[in-house]
Amino acid sequence: MYRVRPPYLLKKLYPRGVWRKDKHEKTIYLTFDDGPVPDVTPWVLDVLKANSIAATFFCVGENVKQHKELYQRIIKENHAVGNHTHNHVNGWKTPLNEYLKNVDKCADQVNSNLFRPPYGRIRKKQQQALEEVYSIIMWDVLSGDYDQRTTPEKCLQNVRRNVRNGSIIVFHDSAKAKKNIQYALPRFIEEAKAEGFKFAKL
Repeated sequence: MYRVRPPYLLKKLYPRGVWRKDKHEKTIYLTFDDGPVPDVTPWVLDVLKANSIAATFFCVGENVKQHKELYQRIIKENHAVGNHTHNHVNGWKTPLNEYLKNVDKCADQVNSNLFRPPYGRIRKKQQQALEEVYSIIMWDVLSGDYDQRTTPEKCLQNVRRNVRNGSIIVFHDSAKAKKNIQYALPRFIEEAKAEGFKFAKL
């Protein structure tokens, strides 16, 4: 099970992570994790392009290596990219040196100073080491699109009910999120625009 809003304790564990941007600006930040993959990423890019939105893609290195043309399309269409490790590793289950090597391996494919830990799980020493190079981006709203128990409508409600000024919103351009994101993303964008929100990349 997931929490749409990050719990206070998690934010306290990682106080220097970026959880939310300026709360005084009516701007929100769409982010997409785990791609790029041919089954979903092109569709996401098409939706963003149709709505003139720049977003941020936290890419898995092995996916970039396999689908370089999709990664180049992300860059060409003026989106930001971030490092999401090479193999989507869980920091809580991975020794420090092994974790840092995996991040470095992703950096061979993804040129960025942004980093998001898979699952939001990162140890303090891992965080301290990475902070020398990266801005660690967490989130304010988790759509839950990846959870097979979450319906498309619930996914939309997760974002709709929790978005606020400066929200960093997590979607996934992955196969397991496809059904939910294809329902929720365009509807949320339409509603957010109608409410006067602007979109920006990190």
